[in-house]
Amino acid sequence: MPESLQQLENEIITCRKCPRLVAWREEVAQTKRKAYRELPYWGKPVPGFGDPNARIMVVGLAPGAHGSNRTGRMFTGDASGKFLYPALYRAGLANQPTGDEPDDGLVLKDIFITAICRCVPPKNKPTVAEIKTCLPWMSAEVEQLPKLQGFVALGRIAFDGIRRMYKIQGVELPRMTFGHNTLNHLGDGLPWLLSSYHPSQQNTQTGRLTEEMFDAVWKKGKSLLK
Repeated sequence: MPESLQQLENEIITCRKCPRLVAWREEVAQTKRKAYRELPYWGKPVPGFGDPNARIMVVGLAPGAHGSNRTGRMFTGDASGKFLYPALYRAGLANQPTGDEPDDGLVLKDIFITAICRCVPPKNKPTVAEIKTCLPWMSAEVEQLPKLQGFVALGRIAFDGIRRMYKIQGVELPRMTFGHNTLNHLGDGLPWLLSSYHPSQQNTQTGRLTEEMFDAVWKKGKSLLK
């Protein structure tokens, strides 16, 4: 059992349990996108990051091929992050509205950001087996956050992944419904689960997810904190 978040991070970035994902993340890091041809790519599993005293865990799907897989930090360097971090800043959960590079001075307040899968999957679609293999990392992060009160799931796969994590642990869960800004309760003594549409370009550029809709999620999340 890791004794600290730092030790856990060191274990995560050395993981090679899923051959398909290892091959893909490294291929992307070698071929690169033309716009980032001169920049180094991370090309390894991406650990969670944030406030060690976080009361809210924010859960995404997986690193973006040329976002987190390039920068090594969740939601950093792609369009999803450019929508997420301004919202966190407006909610008072981040010290600045930008999060473009790992050394940009971003500090999260009361939240810890992680993902269901730590390696970029081809076509953004991890298999069920890959999700199950990766979920113990998130379980370990949860154990390292003693003040955790709730989850914000960004997207349906994150929502299902959080529930799967507890089912693997043998927890019987009530029926739940995924929806934007929808609150579910996992059970007595467990964190609450608030869900949101994912801040992907597919959602933000089509108007399925607006700034106002996203702000409402963080407002509700903060209101639930004890």
